[in-house]
Amino acid sequence: MDSIWPPLPLEEWKETYATLHRYTQIAGKVALALTPLENHFWNVAFHLTPRGLATRTIPYQGRTFDMEFDFLDHNFVIRVSDGARRGLALVPRAVADFYREVMAILGSLGIDVAINDHPVELLSEVIPFHADRMHAAYDPDAAQRCFRVLAESAVVLEEFRARFIGKCSPVHFFWGSFDLAVSRFSGRRAEVRANDSITRESYSHELVSAGFWPGDTRYPEPAYYCYAVPAPDGFAEAEVLPAAASWNTELGEFLLPYEAVRRSRTPRELLLAFLQTTYQAAADRAGWDRDALERHAPEPETRSPEAPLPI
Repeated sequence: MDSIWPPLPLEEWKETYATLHRYTQIAGKVALALTPLENHFWNVAFHLTPRGLATRTIPYQGRTFDMEFDFLDHNFVIRVSDGARRGLALVPRAVADFYREVMAILGSLGIDVAINDHPVELLSEVIPFHADRMHAAYDPDAAQRCFRVLAESAVVLEEFRARFIGKCSPVHFFWGSFDLAVSRFSGRRAEVRANDSITRESYSHELVSAGFWPGDTRYPEPAYYCYAVPAPDGFAEAEVLPAAASWNTELGEFLLPYEAVRRSRTPRELLLAFLQTTYQAAADRAGWDRDALERHAPEPETRSPEAPLPI
């Protein structure tokens, strides 16, 4: 079981997690600086590859490039459409040095970009990247296990996403909060009162969002989550599956401990039950038009085994 859904106790890799979180924000902020804004900041989210986490293709003065955290060979790789390729080994390295090296590599490739070098969405130790020598850990085994959890989780999230035919995000990774997410939308605008433009853009429309998160001091273990914006009346009191799932008042969302999924005989089914029942609890209470938004399973059809599959 460990080979498919590996253990990822937060306490054992929290230093690597803190460092890697900041590494990903450096790459993410480059994407933020060079790509046009898409709804809900989908342009800056990473996608999963067979080897790790990568930016989308980024345009730059007649060329394109991307950046990938390769957790199999433990390299940060920059690939350019003219064939250029540069790598930086993922090893114990201070955030300040990683930041300096990445910006130098980009400069050597003729990519001139400036970013806000202050990390975001952190609970403490908000040190500018250029000055951060506190965070310098990298355990390759822990980083690879995290990637494997993300990869296995993404398969199930993609299956859940495919059940929905309304507006829905990709299954993607947000480097600000360091979580894998998929969001379904009702199609209606949301009344979100917030002083910052990021929150207003992210939650401009009604949504139910679910995904995986490694945890932090507020909830010190990895978990799957589901929240709704705006949260409908009675959502927190809803009965959801499985029994290990519960409402977390501090975070304002349902949480399912990763360990409950990992140790289950049927982790896919357990996770799908959580995703489906939390979504239904929010959508029903908010009055979503579920008949119009969801894909219903087709009736079984009878045909010859030799007949071509319908396209």
